[in-house]
Amino acid sequence: MASPHEQFWTHPSFAFVGHSAKKGFPALSYGEAKRLGKKVFPVDPSVPRIGQDQTYPDLRSIPEPVEAVVLEVPREETADWVRRAVEAGIRNVWIHQKRETPEALELAARHGLNVLTGTCAVMYLVPGFTFHSIHKWLAKLGGKY
Repeated sequence: MASPHEQFWTHPSFAFVGHSAKKGFPALSYGEAKRLGKKVFPVDPSVPRIGQDQTYPDLRSIPEPVEAVVLEVPREETADWVRRAVEAGIRNVWIHQKRETPEALELAARHGLNVLTGTCAVMYLVPGFTFHSIHKWLAKLGGKY
């Protein structure tokens, strides 16, 4: 049976939120989801493009609804982006490891969001042997996968 972290990636469309001016964009998970044929939208208010793709300054600017969002923003911005997900009607939120805050988690719980946190999204998205698969193996060994 797939874990909730694995099930997250069964959604067909995703927004990936970063803030490149302060912390790198989640390029690995974005690129892998795109490679796997997912509909992906890069959201970054600080740059006009990620690679060849136009970015959107916020979740409401995305031209169509998405089912899930991956947040890899500076920690002090996480709660605001959770609020923006609520406002955009996005129910499935992945907060990248060490980016969660009590305020963000409480806000998500209050609005009934499906939230995943505490791990790197890439280790559930990239198949095969990679640096991230070592994290996956250690998480499984520790019962945290």
